[in-house]
Amino acid sequence: MASSSTSTARNHQAFEALMRQHNGRLFRVARAILKDDAEAEDALQDAYLDAYRHLDDFRGASTLATWLTRIVINQSLMRLRKQKRDAVVVPFGERPEDAAPMEADVEDVKNEPPSGAAMRAEVRQVLEQRIDQLPVAFRTVFIMRDVEEMSVEETAECLSIPPATVRTRLFRARALLRAALARDFDTATPGVFGFAGARCDRIVAAVLARLGS
Repeated sequence: MASSSTSTARNHQAFEALMRQHNGRLFRVARAILKDDAEAEDALQDAYLDAYRHLDDFRGASTLATWLTRIVINQSLMRLRKQKRDAVVVPFGERPEDAAPMEADVEDVKNEPPSGAAMRAEVRQVLEQRIDQLPVAFRTVFIMRDVEEMSVEETAECLSIPPATVRTRLFRARALLRAALARDFDTATPGVFGFAGARCDRIVAAVLARLGS
């Protein structure tokens, strides 16, 4: 009994190390499909449990990372179908219709430039919003290729699509993102170095005071 408990503990320790090694990539892939942090975490947990139960089925035909990624993709797609968040869930094996991302105004709420860290956070938030607005097939390929820097071949293997389709979807995803971010830039530009409000009142008051002196 003690030997069995020790073996189980060692297995759990080894699996913990495996999870920590792959958590970043697998979470981002799940998040790319589900567009929700909590749902992505749940999908990832289910995928890990599924992987743990079927470790004996792993034969090394692909890398362990690829095998885990495919499990996470399957779990995420099952959740997506159950939620029915989209009117139509686009299967990864088919070519999705091109869809332009929705437009959203970027509100200019600061008169003073934010710190470097705050500005990076704002830029990252806008980029994440635009990525979320991509069609699921484009969004997932973009995350896998440009964020996780997976190869074309591994991405194709994980998604069960031809490498040429990976390249096409990545090209389209980048084009949609550039167009959306360009609209954000055009919307935000007129508000750069905002002048209204307290700054305007302060200058006017100072000039009037000097005129009266």
